[in-house]
Amino acid sequence: MTVEGSEIVVRLGPREALAARRRTVRLPVSALRAVGVETSWWRVLRGEAARGVWLPGHCVGERRGPAGRDFVAVRAEAPALQMDLGPASPYARVAVSVPDPEPTERALRVLVPKDAVEPTDGREPTDRSEPTGRPEETEGPEETDTP
Repeated sequence: MTVEGSEIVVRLGPREALAARRRTVRLPVSALRAVGVETSWWRVLRGEAARGVWLPGHCVGERRGPAGRDFVAVRAEAPALQMDLGPASPYARVAVSVPDPEPTERALRVLVPKDAVEPTDGREPTDRSEPTGRPEETEGPEETDTP
């Protein structure tokens, strides 16, 4: 993965390129909204599988869902670098497995606009630790109007 001028370029390996039927994925830097690292590869998958190869532990291709089209190239043995993107991008999310994603995440994080709008899927893009599956708790007890 590299930044070339105003584009983020994801280059796929030979097997992934065959599965995805493309060698590269090009994304406008201006569309970058959030970037994060997900240690559990399956958490970056959302929506339904479209074209690509979908094997347990190895997923490459496009997915479609309410948030739009996603592109994934993930493997169970490597963490996934996840980028959430705005409407200027052909994809709403791109997630790729890379051996050491933290340096790439830091390099891309500086490209995220300060006024970026958070993704609409409801998850915090930079906190991938342990989602609880329940709504956020409010501070203090709820007030009621009982006499």
